[in-house]
Amino acid sequence: MITFEEAIETVLANTPTPQTEAVPLNQANGRILMQDVLSDHDMPPFNKSAMDGYACRRADLPGPLHCLETIAAGDTPKNVINTGRCAKIMTGAIVPEGADCVFMVEQSQILEDNSVRFTGDNTRDNICFKGEDVRTGDIVLHPGSLIRPGHIAVLAAAGCVEPIVAKVAKVGILSTGSELVPPSALVSGATIRETSGQQLVAQVSECGCLPIFYGIVEDDEAKIATAINQAVEENDVVLICGGSSAGDFDFVPLLLEQAGFQHAFEKVAIQPGKPLAFAVREDKVCFGMPGNPVSTFMTMETIVKPFLYRSMGHDFRPPVVQLKLGKTMTRKKGGRMSFVPGHLVNTSTVEKMNYNGSAHIHAMAQADGWIIFPMDVTELEAGSLVDFWQL
Repeated sequence: MITFEEAIETVLANTPTPQTEAVPLNQANGRILMQDVLSDHDMPPFNKSAMDGYACRRADLPGPLHCLETIAAGDTPKNVINTGRCAKIMTGAIVPEGADCVFMVEQSQILEDNSVRFTGDNTRDNICFKGEDVRTGDIVLHPGSLIRPGHIAVLAAAGCVEPIVAKVAKVGILSTGSELVPPSALVSGATIRETSGQQLVAQVSECGCLPIFYGIVEDDEAKIATAINQAVEENDVVLICGGSSAGDFDFVPLLLEQAGFQHAFEKVAIQPGKPLAFAVREDKVCFGMPGNPVSTFMTMETIVKPFLYRSMGHDFRPPVVQLKLGKTMTRKKGGRMSFVPGHLVNTSTVEKMNYNGSAHIHAMAQADGWIIFPMDVTELEAGSLVDFWQL
């Protein structure tokens, strides 16, 4: 059994080199950028008015100022602003030569003879100066960036209409267990509805990967072997729910070995999630995951997700913050790092939720995140700072 930190180090060390492709800009959201993006022009490309008002020389205020023209966004100014002159200007328009400020239209008084007076006490420049945001040739986005809507705007401004991104990882998912039935089935006798695979599909999608669910496989060695071989053949990564522990019907570790995989580890000192296996074969990777849904959820969030992001060129940053613990927490054994569902009392304080173990999906669904109980620690005192893994 290895520690959580050793597990993370191991899976990241076995991440394959990302493959790349060009995609249209309107399909780039959620993808991982794999190129430096340089600006092909200054931003702003000219001295630009930050508001509707009058462009003039500050030394001439308060006026009166003779208005030479009206400059709309997209127009080119026709006049130079010299002593006693101004131009009415719209937000985003080019500031005419000679002007060093723009005063707001709300601070203007229209006079006779097409003149205007500044009625305020003082004014800011109200000019966005050429190149103050970005200069030509500046790198505006770096490889490894997870593209979000704000990045789309930057790509568009730089003229990068077909960014080079990492190819989406294909992730095969299958659930093992003769007791499992589909969510659409009625529960009777010793059956339970399959949940771990369903939530993995959602979690994998959130990572920007392509999930392929192979359904439920009963606890039959030959059937599980066939399902694993198909999933491995058709995907980059395979996630297998259940069958990785030490029971009579836990065939997954042996079947992975028979398929040519080498186990990097088979247990991790975390709770929930101890029976987590990681196996590698050339450019293929398999995770033998716990069957209980809370354990599956946590191992996906804490160990598999960083691997999937790294396989697409992005370094995942755990969403961990330090908060004050509202009530003392204790446990009998400290041999594993524990993740305990918690709820926020306020913006700075967290408390443990009622939690009945790794099948208690309702606690997981209602949690704001997970209080981290460090390894070899059996008590966390009220008022102390704890690490909180946010959801």
